[in-house]
Amino acid sequence: MSVHIDMAGVAPEHVVFEVSPLVELGQALHALSEPGHHPGLHGWATATAASLEPDLADRMREAEFLWRNTFSDIFMPFAGVRGGDGRTGATLADDLDILDRLDDERFVTAALEFTCAGLYGAGTPSPLTDARTRERALDMAAARGPAQVEFSRRLLSDPASVRRWIRRFFEDCDQAFFADTWRRVQVALAADARHKTEVLRHKGLGPALEAVSAAVSLDEEAGRISVDKLAEGRTDAAGTGLTLIPTSFGWPHLMVLHATGWRPVIHYPVRRPELPSPASVELLQLRMEALAHPMRMRMCRNLARSPYTTGELADSHGISSPEVSRHLAVLKKAGLVTTRRRGRYVLHTLDLTVVARLGSDFLEGVLR
Repeated sequence: MSVHIDMAGVAPEHVVFEVSPLVELGQALHALSEPGHHPGLHGWATATAASLEPDLADRMREAEFLWRNTFSDIFMPFAGVRGGDGRTGATLADDLDILDRLDDERFVTAALEFTCAGLYGAGTPSPLTDARTRERALDMAAARGPAQVEFSRRLLSDPASVRRWIRRFFEDCDQAFFADTWRRVQVALAADARHKTEVLRHKGLGPALEAVSAAVSLDEEAGRISVDKLAEGRTDAAGTGLTLIPTSFGWPHLMVLHATGWRPVIHYPVRRPELPSPASVELLQLRMEALAHPMRMRMCRNLARSPYTTGELADSHGISSPEVSRHLAVLKKAGLVTTRRRGRYVLHTLDLTVVARLGSDFLEGVLR
């Protein structure tokens, strides 16, 4: 599974690294509403939530579906403004001005993504103009609760008033906590964007993407970027270009805006030395399938305690050596078992570090 971005014919100057206060505000709001996704931000999230005025906290809960379950594309309006160049604003006010330029159909569709996530990227009509899409949006909103139904009805009947409400909410968040947060993180984000721009300019797109994340790769022959995620999607950067935006709040999320008609965006967490490189979805699946077999689970119990030869494992479990070898081959292909030779003996050991990471790899993989 991957999200693919077709890059055939896209000139290098149409690939840009940008920073965005509005994108980072969206990530900060997500971290406040889902602190379990971001264990490294618990201190910030706890202190920030405790300092919020009750009115702002209530409004935050009222609109949290914009950033909690799905990261709404309204946080990246520069990608949806028709005829735009993919550039973000220098300040939050600038980004909000760009959001004001997003037409109502795209704004409403993006804001209601939480009701139509399964249709994302399919190019479905706007619920403002299509009765069936509108009915589906309201029906899916009902499953989320009365607050989401009320918001959806207001948005569909009077988009202008909801847009004013959202802008005022973002401005109040800026005054309450985000301005200080942005001052802290913007220097590192700008430095990351500058560095990757230099890599792009001097070494090309492939090395620049490698610097973004091990989960992002370029197939130069096919002219396609692949982002390794437990999701499927495809978009085309021809005629629009590609924007890449770093975030200090995003890890482990690696997001791709691939809505039909919008400029593609890769939104990636800034790498830090203490953060592990993401395991590929394919490798994660391979490891879980390897451990799903009861005999291999029993063998892992032995191999976790001390090194074993093939013959010793065969004796312990009452199976033939060739059968043991087949099971070991599966475990080794998944990177769960290491092998070393001692004289004429070949000893197999469970890699405890890899196994200990499996739970985190799974969580990071599904959240990516």
